[in-house]
Amino acid sequence: MPPKENWEKYDKPLEEKEEEKIVALDEGDIALLKTYGQGPYAKELKKIDTDIKDIQKRINEKIGVKESDTGLAPPNLWDIPADKQRMQEEQPLQVARCTKIIQDGESEDAKYIINVKQIAKFVVALGERVSPTDIEEGMRVGVDRNKYQIQIPLPPKIDPSVTMMQVEEKPDVTYSDVGGCKEQIEKLREVVELPLLQPERFVSLGIDPPKGVLLYGPPGTGKTLCARAVANRTDATFIRVIGSELVQKYVGEGARMVRELFEMARTKKACIIFFDEIDAIGGARYDDGAGGDNEVQRTMLELINQLDGFDPRGNIKVLMATNRPDTLDPALLRPGRLDRKVEFSLPDLEGRSHILKIHAKSMSVERDIRYELIARLCPNSTGAELRSVCTEAGMFAIRSRRKVATEKDFLEAVNKVIKSYAKFSSTPRYMTYN
Repeated sequence: MPPKENWEKYDKPLEEKEEEKIVALDEGDIALLKTYGQGPYAKELKKIDTDIKDIQKRINEKIGVKESDTGLAPPNLWDIPADKQRMQEEQPLQVARCTKIIQDGESEDAKYIINVKQIAKFVVALGERVSPTDIEEGMRVGVDRNKYQIQIPLPPKIDPSVTMMQVEEKPDVTYSDVGGCKEQIEKLREVVELPLLQPERFVSLGIDPPKGVLLYGPPGTGKTLCARAVANRTDATFIRVIGSELVQKYVGEGARMVRELFEMARTKKACIIFFDEIDAIGGARYDDGAGGDNEVQRTMLELINQLDGFDPRGNIKVLMATNRPDTLDPALLRPGRLDRKVEFSLPDLEGRSHILKIHAKSMSVERDIRYELIARLCPNSTGAELRSVCTEAGMFAIRSRRKVATEKDFLEAVNKVIKSYAKFSSTPRYMTYN
């Protein structure tokens, strides 16, 4: 809009303008502004919250929460001078082995024969803090250096490398992740799961459950996968041993590791020991003249000895896997040691299409892929090769900058993996052994 005419007459001259007085806010106004946006109980709630935090802090200081995280007692229970004095009085204990317990007929006091470092033998009594029921023959014990009295029972000595073989976390493989091995899984479940979960069925029939199972077949047919699925299913402790781990440099080391392995397994409520690639130590015995293979043979003889079970073996189940069953020693294979032998053969057409579906389940693929057609194009293929087909199909999709794998990708992957890699296949070679 245009400016008004004679606008100057509406404006006062500068001299006549009154200066506006600026009034500062007093305390009452500031307090009023602070209450803006606050509820009626905001101040009381804030005060209670501060009090709670203060009380919590004082409680933490009293009980010593910071120290208890490190495993120490609360500071109010510390007695540092007394601890120092006790440490000066106490001598470090010596490790010995209790070889025999001598029980007197008349008196209740028993005497114990201990062996210190296999040099000296002593007949000693128990210390004040040890009960006679705590000590057994053959147990490692801690003895003092003055009277050699037994002061503490010690756990059995197990090599750390053996302890590390124990699988702490359950494998994430379930039976539904294993394709083309329906019969084999049933046989495994009969031998492993039934004795652990329903032992009364064997007792009522009056038979001993099978001790061990041999899984054999070409590489990549799912032997290790099935063992992992069994470990997932049962609540038993799972110990996985690779055969080559038991081949040691020094004489008797491998046999000692096998002994400690079974000793550790006996302490568990239920245990599955899985020997992978057992042909590394279980080969047929022969004399090469140089004595090079003797140590491996000793390890296998110790394993046979443990499987025979001079000691009661309890709930220990032994699984062994190999792709060279023809090289194993007959003494290891006989019934009573390995009662059941499960062959993992090449999957049939239905098994192959099932394996492809399992691997494609986790992939982004088109909806109507004919897995049976792809399975027909992969004759005499192992599960591992079919997995490689799925991976290659994904790689073809990535190369074409697509987010979904198509049937064409799978067909190209079959051409690449099954046709091109035929010269690397281990299957025909395995078939000649049988």
